[in-house]
Amino acid sequence: MDNQNEHGDVGALGDAEYAEFMELAAEEGFDLDEVAGDLAAAGHGPLPVLAVVGRPNVGKSTLVNRIIGRREAVVEDRPGVTRDRVNYEANWNGRRFRLVDTGGWEQDVLGIDASVAAQAEFAIQASDAVVFVVDSTVGATDTDEAVVRLLRKSGKPVVLAANKVDGQSGEADAAALWNLGLGEPHAVSSLHGRGIGDLLDAIMAVLPDAPAMTFGEGIGGPRRIALIGRPNVGKSSLLNRVAGENRVVVDKVAGTTRDPVDELIELGGITWKFIDTAGIRRRVHLQEGADYYASLRTAAALTKAEVAVVLIDTTESISVQDTRIITMAVEAGRAVVIAYNKWDQIDEERRYYLEREIEQDLVQVQWAPRVNVSALTGRHMEKLVPAIEAAIAGWETRVPTGRLNAFLGELVAGHPHPIRGGKQPRILFGTQAGTRPPRFVLFASGFLEAGYRRFVERRLREEFGFVGTPIQVSVRVREKRGRNK
Repeated sequence: MDNQNEHGDVGALGDAEYAEFMELAAEEGFDLDEVAGDLAAAGHGPLPVLAVVGRPNVGKSTLVNRIIGRREAVVEDRPGVTRDRVNYEANWNGRRFRLVDTGGWEQDVLGIDASVAAQAEFAIQASDAVVFVVDSTVGATDTDEAVVRLLRKSGKPVVLAANKVDGQSGEADAAALWNLGLGEPHAVSSLHGRGIGDLLDAIMAVLPDAPAMTFGEGIGGPRRIALIGRPNVGKSSLLNRVAGENRVVVDKVAGTTRDPVDELIELGGITWKFIDTAGIRRRVHLQEGADYYASLRTAAALTKAEVAVVLIDTTESISVQDTRIITMAVEAGRAVVIAYNKWDQIDEERRYYLEREIEQDLVQVQWAPRVNVSALTGRHMEKLVPAIEAAIAGWETRVPTGRLNAFLGELVAGHPHPIRGGKQPRILFGTQAGTRPPRFVLFASGFLEAGYRRFVERRLREEFGFVGTPIQVSVRVREKRGRNK
């Protein structure tokens, strides 16, 4: 559990280790306030989640781009163009949080009321706070009123953004939204950046700080496992096999599952919570609004889970969808197990090509435990639990600072960073400030190239294991002015 001392949250470091580490940082000429900030950022629990909801075409994705400070969400001047990625990390005045963009159904797909209700439902399930975006030039519609009822019922904090206020004349339109009963309408223009700072201040006032981590401890309850994968890969069949009975609707029509279903299941004498999710499709066509909804629900399931079991259909080539789903789990910082399903249905030739595909397409997740299973026949299902347990153990592993620095010293001596521009940057020291997943902060005398960072991560894995877990490594470079040597 994270420790507290007079410095506040010091992550996974105990008081004595923290004091010793700060002394080391002072000797090397680092700014101690910045070091404390780095450790706090890396030592936090899961980042708080802010969901952006509203009717199609009210400017949700433009607002998301404005908040994250770069153009990442797809924006086009017609409703329903938000696609694929829905999660972004954002920062406001040193407060880090995760932003979820829930835009993107065509109005005629599910019917506007159903689609917007789906967004709000997702926001309620997955977030700590909600930004509700209303088009001030149109005013509150019946759909907006319906969302307000859902949000009120949830009890989650809601900040109201009155968008498209581009001048004084729009202020009156924004003021009319007091009638929604959600408190002050914050007049903003996502397009021009007007009022965004004040909106973010209001959000920070209701968004919790990154919580201390309680996953897996007494109050955390059973370990939570999300079954994820593209449609028709066999997630529901696997859940039924694990549960020993038909609890989930299984149909050959891809995408039968729409909502995550939580099941408490006992395996190997331990109770686990399995979250079955709807499959993710890569492209969301107009008639497939329900599948986009499903991908949002999958993102929600990942926020609830500790381990992601990614199912891959071995009878088909590994696809872009498969790699994107794995990336989603890694970016969410979850432990990962890859289950290759329908193993009993493939011949020697397909196995040969599958191994080549795994080598080529999944090289970034070689650390994830692999299980070859058949959800239909139950083949090798007994190997699933040990793989999950190994992944959780890796996800929770922490290396003491003393041992880490001894390892870093040997690493730097044996494999120094290449000389660039007549200088040779060096890792001076480091610490593991957090777990679940393991998060390291390294302090260096100069910029470390991406290739060298990857080398350091690879060697960390070789030395300390970290099976089944992503590793996050951040590097703080010593500023020249701070040097006292």
